[in-house]
Amino acid sequence: MIFNKKLVTAVSGAVLLMAGQFALADSTTDIVDALVSKGVLTEEEGKLISKGHETKKKAEGTVAFKDGFKINSGDGKSNFSVNGRIQADYRQFDTPTFAGTGSGANSDTFDIRRAYLTTKGTFRNFINFEATINTAGAAQGSSTNSALKYYWLEAAFSDKFKVRAGQFKAPMGFDTLTSSRFSDMTERDMSTYLTQSINKGVMVHGVPTTGVTYALMLSNGALVYEGGETAIENSNTWDGKSVTGRLTANIAEIMGNKEAIAHLGAAYGVDTNLPTGTMFIRTNGRGTSFFTSTSLVNPNIDRMGLEGVFAYGPYKLQTEYTRASYQVEGVNDKDIDGYYANISWMITGEKYADAYKNGLMDRMRPLKDYTGLDSSGWGAWEVGFRYSKIDANDFEPLITTTAAATKVDAYTAGIKWIIDPNTRVLFNYIYTDYGRPIAIAAVNNTSRSDHEGAVNVRAQFDF
Repeated sequence: MIFNKKLVTAVSGAVLLMAGQFALADSTTDIVDALVSKGVLTEEEGKLISKGHETKKKAEGTVAFKDGFKINSGDGKSNFSVNGRIQADYRQFDTPTFAGTGSGANSDTFDIRRAYLTTKGTFRNFINFEATINTAGAAQGSSTNSALKYYWLEAAFSDKFKVRAGQFKAPMGFDTLTSSRFSDMTERDMSTYLTQSINKGVMVHGVPTTGVTYALMLSNGALVYEGGETAIENSNTWDGKSVTGRLTANIAEIMGNKEAIAHLGAAYGVDTNLPTGTMFIRTNGRGTSFFTSTSLVNPNIDRMGLEGVFAYGPYKLQTEYTRASYQVEGVNDKDIDGYYANISWMITGEKYADAYKNGLMDRMRPLKDYTGLDSSGWGAWEVGFRYSKIDANDFEPLITTTAAATKVDAYTAGIKWIIDPNTRVLFNYIYTDYGRPIAIAAVNNTSRSDHEGAVNVRAQFDF
């Protein structure tokens, strides 16, 4: 009876307190804490009431927002979230728009680069799933992005061993595998065109020990970057498969250093008996497709990648080397090499190690978000520079179009403003040196340029 009387007193007191100095208290926990501090309840009674509230809350589950709207089951074993991203771009070039075949569009334009909507979750701590669509691709009539972008199911036996089946990225390339939400520049490096990226298949992967990751995938294979996104095997003559594996180790994480990243990784893939087709490489400014191969007749492809990421505090060096070797019957092997080095500096002091997770870069969180004109924080500011090179000189004897370049250097300077963990603005200037004048405009290929200068601006929000 004594406790019941105190409980009645507590509820009555709560009403009065909420009308006064505790008007902003909007939860049971806040109210109970206030009553304990005023001496209306003892600490033991406060804990008892709070425990009952938390038990009920746990049984009912929770709905919360943290980088996405997430529903958690009461037993904590299942969850479901809704996520999305939108990237609104502007691109401007100093060369005319190409109007013929064999190159690409480099028109000045506003663009919705990506507009993803994702559902993902976990069922009973065992089954993981994701389904993502790119509505921007559908809106622009893109056959590549008009349907599901990613869709997969995964059996998570443990963090050390998971089995995934569906459509997702093949495990090759640090830049390729890092989400576009967290890329250093507006566009991934042109060397990513030497990887297959998205494909359909099955993969085993995991984190066997702290700082180490592995992945091994069997897929349909693809001649071109993201070619496996919409393609399926439709011939029992040319239905070879691809095997791709990746292994990484972050030495700093293994040694318990939370201030640094010392990431080393290697990947290798073999595509066999692919359908005949062509492949292309586009500039880092998403402008001219400066290299388009002649038809590759049922090629086999060996792909190899090496990657390194080294960071201490607010400074980071990221570099990769990728080689794709094309083997066609009756033709000597033709190699294309691509590599880049990217240096970055968080001038507001954020640590890159805080944004590294399981072999990839993840979300950077500003030390102080920018919340408007009266904000006490300015968000996070980053400056970066990237040098890139493509060497496709092995294809030189096969090049018959004046719109192709085989040795290309690119330089990118970037400024990034991370307003808060979910919002960022990027500004890039990209200069591409083709090494020789190539046809870049007019159907008769009379207009030529030995370079491309591009300005890329992006406003991005994701949740």
